[in-house]
Amino acid sequence: MSSDPWVRSDFRTLAPFILMGIDRFEDLRSWQEARKLVRLIYSLTKKPGFVKDYKLREQSQAAAVSSMGNIAEAHGRFSFEEKRKFYEIAHGSVEELQSHLYVALDQAYISKEEFQEDSDCAGVVGKLVKGSIDNLNRQISSRRPDRGKGR
Repeated sequence: MSSDPWVRSDFRTLAPFILMGIDRFEDLRSWQEARKLVRLIYSLTKKPGFVKDYKLREQSQAAAVSSMGNIAEAHGRFSFEEKRKFYEIAHGSVEELQSHLYVALDQAYISKEEFQEDSDCAGVVGKLVKGSIDNLNRQISSRRPDRGKGR
């Protein structure tokens, strides 16, 4: 067996060499909050009005799931630019979902309290994702010009 720790398959051997940070997307607070949001939306879309409005139900669920999935995908990417792209998609999905919640409220599918709870949760996800985007933008702009260009 090679003495190079990168060749070994034992994760414990690699642990000291892994960059400081979060190793699993499940440990990201933004992903955890997005998962809560998905649970809320799936519960909400089981209500009688939502069940009948197939398109709004499907779009709301898809937007919630997209936010969660794109946060996970951003974590799995290696370049700052790729990470930012997936966080931006996640952020857009959260915004889309918030718009769908207004439609559900206006159609009386949900109460004002339900709207507020879900909108607040979406707001938390949006702020966390926006924080990740802002951090990546700082990282990208602080790099030396010759770094990160495949050199």
